[in-house]
Amino acid sequence: MIAIIDYGMSNLRSVRHAFEYLGADARIIDSPAAIKNAAALVLPGDGAFGPAMENLRNCGWLEPLESAIRGGLPFLGICLGMQLLFETSDEMGAHRGLGILPGSVKRFPATAGKIPQIGWNQLNVRESSKFLAGIPDGAYTYFVHSYYCHPDDPTIVAATTDYGIRYASVAEQDNVWGAQFHPEKSGDTGLKMLMNFLAID
Repeated sequence: MIAIIDYGMSNLRSVRHAFEYLGADARIIDSPAAIKNAAALVLPGDGAFGPAMENLRNCGWLEPLESAIRGGLPFLGICLGMQLLFETSDEMGAHRGLGILPGSVKRFPATAGKIPQIGWNQLNVRESSKFLAGIPDGAYTYFVHSYYCHPDDPTIVAATTDYGIRYASVAEQDNVWGAQFHPEKSGDTGLKMLMNFLAID
């Protein structure tokens, strides 16, 4: 069962429908206790970093999520869900994240162009990745964000994207994957990535 975490910060149904289209048993869960039945976890997200972390904390998700990830359960963070994996964010103040991945979340500089970035942009696929298996360099995916992830460890960056600056758009470390874009809104390319995630054991 693919467990999609409901913490009040995302349109979860589009993610669930994408997985169901691929034949997966995907369920939206709103109780940390349901993690024990999951074969993999997905943390989507829209909105601001601080309120998202507050919701996760207030709903009792922090310790169960950390325990599941540290225990090796495959985990995918989408958009804000990827950003929450990092240690800190400067979005509307200073905030602590889940701290699973080393690094921070920063706002695009004014020189990047129109903020937020909304629309299709390319992936610069940097290295072999289970999540990106079969995805060609230069593939387009759909983005909606004003902040970007800046990993401290460059070896966890599986793909980058250019938007005024070059930033990490896919991160991978052990059993944890993050996609800054929305695979569920990225056509066949995004579906291929979600299929790759389903195949991860």
